[in-house]
Amino acid sequence: MCNFRTIPDRWSAEPNLNAKNNMRIYSYLLAILVSPLFLSAQQNSDRHPESNSGAEGYRLYDSKSGKSITTDDIVKRMKNTDVLVFGEEHNDSTAHSLQAEILTKMIAAYPQTALTMEMFATDVQLTINEYLSSLISEKNFIKEARAWNNYADYRPMIEIAKQNKTDVIGGNVATRYSNAVTFFGLSKLQDFPEPSKKLLPPLPLDTATGRYYDKFIETLGGHGMGNMKIYQTQNLWDAAMAWAISNYAKQYPERKILQINGRFHSDEKLGLLFPLKRYAPKLKVLTISSFAAAEDDDWKTFRHLADFILITPQVPEKK
Repeated sequence: MCNFRTIPDRWSAEPNLNAKNNMRIYSYLLAILVSPLFLSAQQNSDRHPESNSGAEGYRLYDSKSGKSITTDDIVKRMKNTDVLVFGEEHNDSTAHSLQAEILTKMIAAYPQTALTMEMFATDVQLTINEYLSSLISEKNFIKEARAWNNYADYRPMIEIAKQNKTDVIGGNVATRYSNAVTFFGLSKLQDFPEPSKKLLPPLPLDTATGRYYDKFIETLGGHGMGNMKIYQTQNLWDAAMAWAISNYAKQYPERKILQINGRFHSDEKLGLLFPLKRYAPKLKVLTISSFAAAEDDDWKTFRHLADFILITPQVPEKK
């Protein structure tokens, strides 16, 4: 699942929410943020990022056939597919290494494969393009594109795209828009001026009810108006990424796309897959669900999550 990066800087400054409601919503978000599945990584980092280490000890399976496979097998499957959605846990270094490996192999097999990412917003696309064109420094890029704290994990993919002169697309919305939805609901987006709406998916947004909503509420621990607004924020992120993918695919129908996002956005082919089907119904999509698990965990327990299941080594808890 994505990081809930909608916690505002000034909870008490919101005139339409009392202190009790502020604390209630904050408690929901805090419970999510401290979980390994919801690693917070949004703040800027001015340090020079180092590349992550190589991937080791992982298991990769084809959910349909039940067979153990390699990244080469996935790349071959992309021949008749348009988009590969890689659902990650944001703090999984093994998965990040494999993302870079898959991107390298996809570019080799399908030149100009594009990279679309949850980790960058639509309003920093110009900054992304400037860095890929070697017009600005990496330090400026990291700061002005609001790179996540763990940018070192994503840096290899950005550099691969830069070296191969392929596109990187910011797929998320800026935090100011997601904050507005968290506080006031999706209808608040209609109040923004037209130039702002150009940075958003088409309004009004539909919400993915049913299984996705139930799964989301299970994660947060119950229903409530605060939860509904947070759920609407999740829908905004989903729609934004789906819109970015569909727009790029319409502009460059011959190119493959590798989408990177928190796995809650794509597990069980829910989340962003719901609006993507509406925006671009003819796109063929494959999904990966990646997470850490113990060696003796049966991967078949997770095969319903995606077309491919990636299980990475579980990091031992510190005593």
